[in-house]
Parts: sequence; structure tokens; C-alpha cells
Amino acid sequence: MASFEREVKFRLAFLERRAPRWAGPAGILTLLLLWQALCMSGLVSELYLPAPTSILQTGWEMLASGEITVNLKASLQRIGWGFFVGSIAGILIGLLTGFSKLAEAVGNPLIYSLYPVPKIALLPLIILWLGIGEVSKISIISLGVFFPVVINTYSGVKNVDPLLIKVAVSYRTSQLNIIRKVVLPAALPVIFAGLKLAAGTSLLLLVAAEMIAAKEGIGAMVLHYGDLMLTTKLMVGVLVLSLLGLLFNRVLERLERFLIPWK
Repeated sequence: MASFEREVKFRLAFLERRAPRWAGPAGILTLLLLWQALCMSGLVSELYLPAPTSILQTGWEMLASGEITVNLKASLQRIGWGFFVGSIAGILIGLLTGFSKLAEAVGNPLIYSLYPVPKIALLPLIILWLGIGEVSKISIISLGVFFPVVINTYSGVKNVDPLLIKVAVSYRTSQLNIIRKVVLPAALPVIFAGLKLAAGTSLLLLVAAEMIAAKEGIGAMVLHYGDLMLTTKLMVGVLVLSLLGLLFNRVLERLERFLIPWK
């Protein structure tokens, strides 16, 4: 029996083996070196693919001039409010549909029928309704965040082990405490999966909204330099968006570890 367990453990070792910490940075560094070598070889024009060193140098100049700071501040305000409003609404309605049969019967058909509609396609309609100001941009981001969060919250509540709820009820725990101390902690991993999914969607909708209806913002900056064929400055905007997405994901991971220490 012991020999069989050792053999199984040996065969499954490749699934449990962790990659070294330097693997990720090494992969990125290798890609950057190959990119730099390709640009220096002259095979690709600087107009179509600027070298990483040129992008970093231009980025530093744009940062020193305050151009990146102004545009990044506008984008952060929009995505911050949009993500906050969409995620709060998604969690609350997801909890409601997860606990109430009536809310589930009424809300789920609406949610699942609207979810497949591309949110970018609704942007012209939202601008028509709400105008070209900040409210329309925040609204489209909130809408994109809402759907993955509400669906994951609902799924998280529905997949809570019924035995945990029965044990809480047997100790005469109030409904509020059952939600707060049993259901929410059990559903949090699934809720955070929805929040991480929504983070990528919010960045996509932020850029789309700023390209269509904004004078300031990283999306507007990318569109402006694309129209002028200033590829290096355009790539600086893409780099800022990439770093913003990475920062967003790190913040959610830290928050998840804080709220779900047992995961």
C-alpha cells in the first residue's frame, strides 16, 4: 500500500511542481531583448515597431512633461468609480438573486439575456441618453463590471455547502449572521474570480469610451498619437495600460489574500 502511494505521488509530482520565481521576469526580459535585437537589425521600421529603449525614453520625457500624469489621473478616476459602482451593484444583486427565489425568477432571465450583448455596442446609446460627459463613461464601465460580478456572486451563493447553513441554523443563528458569517466567506473566492474578470473588461471599456468621447485619458492619448502616426508615443500609452492592468490585478490579489486568508 505504501509503495502504491509513493508511486502515485511520484507520477503526480509534475502537477505539484512549482515554477521558479525568476521564470516570469526571465521570460519578459527574453522577449524584450529579442524585440530590441529585431529593431536594431533594421528588418522592421521604427514607424511600425519602435524599440523598447525608444519607448522607455519617450515615456520618461512624457512623464517629465506631465502629459502621462494628466491623462492617467483622468483614466483612474473613471475606472475607479466605474469599477466601484459596478462591483457593489453586482455583489448586492447577486446576493439578492442567490437568496430570494422571487428575485432569482425575475432577475436571472434579464441578467442572462443582456450579458451576451457586447457592452461596447451600447456605448453610442449610453452617450445618447447620458451625454458625452463623465457620467456616460463611468456608466459603460459599471455596466461591463456588473455582469461578471453579479453572475459569479449568484453562483458563489448557490454553491455554498448546504451543510454549513444547516449547522448555522441548528445553532439558532439569525439570517443576517448566516449571510455574513457563513455564506459570504464561502462565496468570496467565486466573487473575487468575477472581480478579476471584470477588471480586464473595465480596462477595455475605459479605452473604448475615451477613444470615442474624451479629450483626456490614456485611451484618448493612444488614439491621438495613432492618428498622427507617432508610434513610439502610442506604444507608451499601451505600456501604461499594461502596467495599469497589472496593478489592478495585484491590488485584487492582495485584497483577496486579506479577506480570504484560508484560501
